[in-house]
Amino acid sequence: MTALKLRFPTPDEPELPLDIGVHGIGRGRAGALAPVADGGEPSVRFCVDRRGVWLTVSEGVQGVHVNGRQVRRMAMLRTGDAIFVDGHELRLVSTAPVSAIAPAHDSDDAGGGDADPRIVLRGVGGRYHGRSFTLDRPRLVGRHAEADIRIDEPGFSDRHARLERVGGFVRLTDLGSADGSVVNGEPTRDAVLQAGDQVVFDAHHRFVVEAPARAGHSAGYDRAPEPQALVDDSPQRRGGGLPLPWLLLAAVVLAGLLSALLLFGAA
Repeated sequence: MTALKLRFPTPDEPELPLDIGVHGIGRGRAGALAPVADGGEPSVRFCVDRRGVWLTVSEGVQGVHVNGRQVRRMAMLRTGDAIFVDGHELRLVSTAPVSAIAPAHDSDDAGGGDADPRIVLRGVGGRYHGRSFTLDRPRLVGRHAEADIRIDEPGFSDRHARLERVGGFVRLTDLGSADGSVVNGEPTRDAVLQAGDQVVFDAHHRFVVEAPARAGHSAGYDRAPEPQALVDDSPQRRGGGLPLPWLLLAAVVLAGLLSALLLFGAA
């Protein structure tokens, strides 16, 4: 069953289910972005496997961005990412609807015990990029000076939303904002977030829920570990020879043999 889909900005190609495989996207009719048929030359490719979705940029193509950050060759995507290609925006969204109700099996943990400090909200875009917020207590998002996650943007509500832990999940509650929030690419007001889910406030302030595997499972494909280097640059691989300890041992043995040769040769 397809877990993710690609949403286009034009009405004639609104969504593309991302089944396992490779999906090429390029300019179609009237210059709009569209899936590229076999034999065509796409601007970008979405490579889908059980680990997730990878974006690869074709040779010579420039101006590809993910959440405002330029991608020159390859990037791993998560649900809710905004991908800009040739000036058009694509959005990676989930086929599963955004839930506003926490699963019943987790309700016993909602009110008792200490909040798991490993469940955090990590910034991946905007002012709080790279910063993490623990959810040991409810967090207020808004323009107010006392907001835990303060977004001082014109038109943003003083009290936009509240984030709090509910068992192994995170509940997003709207507090009367004008436009609500975006969860995994879908506009919403109230939602229950799981590990790997992405929430966006005011278009470009992006956060991802991070938690232990037992605390929740993100909608969509299983998340892969952080991408590894495509080329093994370790010392033993780089030279194509023996590892350093064996080289030292060989040098010591060779030096001993030379010393014995000189000693007995001189006698």
